Amino acid sequence: MNFHILTLFPEMVINGLDTSIIGRAMEKGCLSIEAVNIRDYTTNKHKKVDDYPYGGGAGMLMQAQPVYDAYRAVIEKIKDIAKKPRVIYVTPQGATFNQTMAKEFAKEEELLFLCGHYEGIDERVLEEIVTDYVSIGDYVLTGGELPAMVMIDTISRLVPGVLNNEESAETESFAGDLLEYPQYSRPEEWNGKKVPEVILSGHHANIAEWRLEQSIERTKERRPDLYAKYLEKHLQ
Repeated sequence: MNFHILTLFPEMVINGLDTSIIGRAMEKGCLSIEAVNIRDYTTNKHKKVDDYPYGGGAGMLMQAQPVYDAYRAVIEKIKDIAKKPRVIYVTPQGATFNQTMAKEFAKEEELLFLCGHYEGIDERVLEEIVTDYVSIGDYVLTGGELPAMVMIDTISRLVPGVLNNEESAETESFAGDLLEYPQYSRPEEWNGKKVPEVILSGHHANIAEWRLEQSIERTKERRPDLYAKYLEKHLQ
C-alpha cells in the first residue's frame, strides 16, 4: 500500500512514521510513505503558500494553486492505476475516524492525505480533489499532520504482512464492537496480583470463553455506546 501525504512539514510525518512496526513494514516493502512538500509547488518566488481570506476574518488561508499542483504531481506518478486515488482531507469538519473506516481505507492501493494549516484551505481546490473529509475527534489542532499520522498508523496495521501475527488485528479492541480483553505476561504473580487461573489452564475453549466475557464486561463498563451496538447486532 502506498501513502502520499501533502504537507508543509514533510520531515514531521516521515520522522514520526519511519519507526517501529511501520518502519519495518516499509523495509519489507509492505508499505511506502511519501511526504510531498506543498511549498515546493508554489509559483510565489518567496515560497509563500497562504494569503488573506476574501471577506475578512482571522488568520491566513492556504491557496489553491500549490495544493492542486502538489496533488497533480502525485497523480502523474501513479497514473497507471485504474482509478484516481482517494484523497483524505484531515479536518475537524469531517466524519469521525474509526476502525470500520480504517478497514475500508486499507483496501485501497494508493491513499492521499491532505494536511491543512493556518485557517484551512481554499474551498475551490477541496471541491476539485477531495473524496473524504475525516476528523480524529471534536477538537482543533494546529495542522493535519498528527491526525494523518494517526490514521496511517491505524490503516497500516490492517495491510497484509505489516503485523507479524495477523491474529493481532482481528482480536484487538473494536473488533466485533468489543474492547480487547485483559492480557497478562510473566511472572505469574506480581505485586500480590496473580494471573487468572483460567489463563494458565491451557484449555483453549475455556480461555476463549473467559476472554469474550471479559471483553463484554469491559466494553459495557468503559464504552456503553459500543456495548449498545454489540447488543443490537447479537440480539437480532
